[in-house]
Amino acid sequence: MRNYEITYIAHPDLDADAFKQLNQQVESWINDGGGKVERADIWGKRKLAYTIKKQTEGQYVLLYADLEPVACAELERQFRLQESVLRFLIVGADADDEAAPTA
Repeated sequence: MRNYEITYIAHPDLDADAFKQLNQQVESWINDGGGKVERADIWGKRKLAYTIKKQTEGQYVLLYADLEPVACAELERQFRLQESVLRFLIVGADADDEAAPTA
């Protein structure tokens, strides 16, 4: 299993219940892929740097998860099919950033 940082921007017009349901759905996608969500940071509604699908704001979420690399493709597919997700990014994270030697 590798550590990943999964960031996505949800549609700003989602109400609290729909937003919570979306977050639970994303976590279930990760769990179904054999992964585990370590921590979820909900940043809330913020202004976008540029317009995406005629929206100037979005609800940001950052997840720290352990996931198999082969499950990332399925997670990306699920994100692409979800209309309420404006953008997403899945990045591999180093588990021991503090232990890395400095030059």
